[in-house]
Amino acid sequence: MQILVTGGLGFIGSHTVVELIQSGYEPIIVDDLSNSEIFILERIEQITGKKVKFYPYDVTESENIKKIFNENKEIEACIHFAAKKAVGESMEIPLEYYRVNLLSLLTLLDEMKNYGIKNLVFSSSATVYGQPEKLPVNEDSPLQPALSSYGSTKQMAEDILEKVSATGWLNALALRYFNPVGAHKSSLIGELPKGIPSNLMPFITQTAIGIREKLTVFGGDYPTPDGTCVRDYIHVVDLAKAHVKACEYLKQKKQNFSYEVFNIGTGQGYSVLEIIKTFEKVNQQSVAYKIGDRRKGDIESIYASCEKANDILGWKAEETLDDMVVDAWNWEKKYRSERK
Repeated sequence: MQILVTGGLGFIGSHTVVELIQSGYEPIIVDDLSNSEIFILERIEQITGKKVKFYPYDVTESENIKKIFNENKEIEACIHFAAKKAVGESMEIPLEYYRVNLLSLLTLLDEMKNYGIKNLVFSSSATVYGQPEKLPVNEDSPLQPALSSYGSTKQMAEDILEKVSATGWLNALALRYFNPVGAHKSSLIGELPKGIPSNLMPFITQTAIGIREKLTVFGGDYPTPDGTCVRDYIHVVDLAKAHVKACEYLKQKKQNFSYEVFNIGTGQGYSVLEIIKTFEKVNQQSVAYKIGDRRKGDIESIYASCEKANDILGWKAEETLDDMVVDAWNWEKKYRSERK
């Protein structure tokens, strides 16, 4: 089964491509390299022992999608990762986030319909919940107003998928990710942001290794146990495996619906300071940090109920927080040592 993976050289995409190959699928990657590196393709092939077809294309251009579908007649499903993803940045350049995140989805859907490809797994986000009134959130929790432009694009994208699926030609699963961290056990692929990291874990590892002088914790006065934001952190390999389960679910056509959403997390909330302290303890490596002002667009606390994914997809997170910080640190050390 051929599966088109947009954004397949990114952090989550590359790990998902590995899991797809190891589960017997044939992924085809399209990635414009705006937030990824081409050497990741070689690393994927090194891990899996398989050559992977790759297109360095922008997914917002319909001609690019047409070319891929014309050259690969056996594509049965698409996994759509390609998007801009930084909460803070989305508040600074909202128009770019709306343009890229929505246009890429609309373009892909147009061409999927034209070529008779009806299965889609969409990369959504826990940000669609806004600041929830009750925790943990489940898939029926009401969606609060998005606090960031990024979250708004994910809410809009889900609405698009629900409405398009209702017309009958599309089967779509939206996976609402919580906070992916960690790296592949081989340390060959991991999170590699361009420029200053917008996510917590790469900022921790880059600070620990000396690239960043100090980590700024955005806000120390939230109504949480230690005053810092609480999130549900999930190992990226567990998250990647959820996509394989989603593809299997679509392939077997078990569902009697055309659109469904699933939370993908661990069900456990950890504060920013807890993550830093766990990293320091497990890796025996200090991290310089300071408490700064709150960051616009951040919610104070969120973690998941994942019973639906457990029961229906047959998926469950297996990696621990210790695994997450160890794998992230091993990846950072190995990558930087190779760059010297």
